[in-house]
Amino acid sequence: MSRNIQTIFQEFITKSTPVFKNRDALTSHFAPETIPHRNEQINTLASIVAPSLKGGRPSNIFIYGLTGTGKTLCAKYIGEELEKMSHQGTNLVKVLYINCKMKKVADTEYRLVAELIRLLGEDIPATGLPTETVYQTFFNIIDSREWVVIVILDEVDTLVEKMGDSFLYNFTRINQELKKAKVAIMGITNDLHFIDILDPRVKSSLSEEELLFPPYNALELQDILKHRAEIGFHNYILSEEVIPKCAALAAQEHGDARRALDLLRVAGEIVERNSEPKITEKHVDIAQDKIDYDRIVESVKSLPKQTKVVLWSTIQLVDQKREDIQTGDVYGIYENKCKETGLYPLTQRRISDLISELDMTGIINAKIVSLGRYGRTREIKLSVSQPAKEKIRDILDHDLVI
Repeated sequence: MSRNIQTIFQEFITKSTPVFKNRDALTSHFAPETIPHRNEQINTLASIVAPSLKGGRPSNIFIYGLTGTGKTLCAKYIGEELEKMSHQGTNLVKVLYINCKMKKVADTEYRLVAELIRLLGEDIPATGLPTETVYQTFFNIIDSREWVVIVILDEVDTLVEKMGDSFLYNFTRINQELKKAKVAIMGITNDLHFIDILDPRVKSSLSEEELLFPPYNALELQDILKHRAEIGFHNYILSEEVIPKCAALAAQEHGDARRALDLLRVAGEIVERNSEPKITEKHVDIAQDKIDYDRIVESVKSLPKQTKVVLWSTIQLVDQKREDIQTGDVYGIYENKCKETGLYPLTQRRISDLISELDMTGIINAKIVSLGRYGRTREIKLSVSQPAKEKIRDILDHDLVI
């Protein structure tokens, strides 16, 4: 077996027709020198944080926009440029960036503040101290010099879901106690209604400025892909139809540049593995199927157990060739499966909510239909391919064992 693996590695090294010049350029983490079609947002954001260069506290700001609209890229770019400028004789500015979805980094208030302390160059135990002590340590470090600290909380809605919004209130009030330093918050979220769920006190003090990042259209996505492809691929490898195809597919899904880049990169990886001469439209189709398959399978693994039982019940009905599957049909099988697995069955109303959540993931399609005086129900269908369904069933059978 090891000989075969060595052969694969050797063949990869000695390939005469390499596909990628810089694979990283085709990922969402790559920071290009220019960010197309975001000048207005970049200039607005720069204007908001510019007072920090003269020692003023900039307004707190919330950045909204769907996935893949350039929010994080622009926020990081502005932060880097701001720090560079602050080292050229102006007031010192420090920008701290945290991705709130990272486990063991920002899943508790303690870990969040501890990570901020580490970003400031100090060490603190990962656990074990009172949260008040960690906050006081952070406060002391911040107020040890005259500077402006801007804290970027990416995917801040995830943080609020985990721990509530009290930590945001603490952060917005910190300036009242600081004597030397000033702190501003920059929150980034995909949830366009996020601010509405916050406590009114937090909302009034936090959302001083708001900035919306609209989705990219197909032509804008083509510009982004052309720029990244020039950096990422060798000149001869792309067929003409590939970039328009990737852009069109991503534009259908709310203009997600991350999705467009993933399609382009995965199409290139398929060609690389097969030692083919060019990336063509067919490779984009294969890449789309692969990405969707991987996304769906991974999302199923992370579902709560009750939701897995609901999905398992739906698949059972599909395998029975049942048409017009309704919520009540799913609930009957769900109840029996709960007895089998020792789970306490939820109400049919709650199962209806779980079906709605599965619909949002794209795994099923649940259309609400009226039954006249008998109320409403959902007509449920699976929205995945046969191979994906088989893989999902394997995962559910494994996870729902008593």
